[in-house]
Amino acid sequence: MRSFAGRDILSLKDFERNEFFRVFEVAAELEPIARNRRNVDLLREKTLVTAFYQPSTRTRLAHEAAMLRLGGAVTGFADAKMTRAGDFYQESIKDTVKMLEFYGDVIVMRHFQIGAPHEAAQWASIPVINGGDGWGEHPTQILTDLYTVLREKGTIDGLRWVAVGDMRMRTMHSLGYALTQFDCPITFVAPPGMEMPDSYKEDFMAMGLDFDFADHVGDVIGDADVILVEPTVQPDYSKSRDERKGELPTTPDNYKITKDLLVNKAKSDAILLHSLPRMDEIPPDVDITRWSRYWQEAFNGVVMRMALLALVLGAME
Repeated sequence: MRSFAGRDILSLKDFERNEFFRVFEVAAELEPIARNRRNVDLLREKTLVTAFYQPSTRTRLAHEAAMLRLGGAVTGFADAKMTRAGDFYQESIKDTVKMLEFYGDVIVMRHFQIGAPHEAAQWASIPVINGGDGWGEHPTQILTDLYTVLREKGTIDGLRWVAVGDMRMRTMHSLGYALTQFDCPITFVAPPGMEMPDSYKEDFMAMGLDFDFADHVGDVIGDADVILVEPTVQPDYSKSRDERKGELPTTPDNYKITKDLLVNKAKSDAILLHSLPRMDEIPPDVDITRWSRYWQEAFNGVVMRMALLALVLGAME
């Protein structure tokens, strides 16, 4: 297995099966630190640099919280408009990253351009973690989701997934790549115009993913062990910021996960994931049902980033 020390985390397309399990193993070892709300000194001499060109709640703060839990420091920006990268100068990724690498030991980047973290990694002498690149990928979120499934179900192999929402989303692409390494059939359920892009379908087929498509979540939810949901009401991820204007559309019933749907059609031991934020695709009354795991998923987001930071910074091998 390749060492994680000094390694960029850019795409799950690059991950081998045993590498997933090594990350999960380290996450399980570090999880008690976060669960007990403790800070340790594992990364006390290291600094995380956050470079977020798009808004974020969970991804940025989870990385920052993870670094602080491990005793490290944090610097960076949460709004590119407050930097020369986002003001009049529109400083290039190369020039920005060549500066950031002097300010810390690892960079986590979110950007509205597909491939921006990959470009950053070409110029940086320190590891770069992809915190979401436009409509491209979101590897740390799907690692979090898989870790949540493993902790809840005791396995990943042999589980049937149903993924509901906009298949153009970066999480859906990372999910497909990840499941090529496991025995997990998956059904994608998306509204017209939000189907999985052909380039990803071609990759999934070439990599041996067992997948199909459905038009109505109610037709397939009864077979699911894991239900992963994303909104169908989306901003434009190719923009640095897409603020709401006017009245937003609502989620069609075919793509909502309601309490009634879960009670009447879902397996009693299925688990429901959502990376958040949500719109109206999961009503609040689902939160306290036995199926919901998105709050546990949010906690695991800190644990997963702790594991990745510890690995890429060489504190654990």
